[in-house]
Amino acid sequence: MQEGSFSLMQMAKIASALYIHQKDKKLLYISILTSPTTGGVTASFGMLGDIIIAEPKAYIAFAGKRVIEQTLGQKVIEDFQVTEHLFGHGLFDLIVSRNLLKGVLSELFRLYGLPRK
Repeated sequence: MQEGSFSLMQMAKIASALYIHQKDKKLLYISILTSPTTGGVTASFGMLGDIIIAEPKAYIAFAGKRVIEQTLGQKVIEDFQVTEHLFGHGLFDLIVSRNLLKGVLSELFRLYGLPRK
């Protein structure tokens, strides 16, 4: 695992801060996942957004394919950790390429009634 103990302990603090941000203060949290998004980010704040956006063909996983296959004792399909496959299973709200991201975010902010600066 790439994250050290200190980093793993911070995940709980981040999740707690996000809870306050979203529930108590009623603020919007949009998570944008790029390639690669792995490990602790996938296990915590990357998946806690009110809206989760992923870029096309991104590699998004908690653990690598080899680790999962060894843990399950079976083979998994080739692209099971790619955005389009995960989207089909409901993991994200939108798939948006980087060149369109600014416009999509502007529209989401407008829909949520956030002021334009």
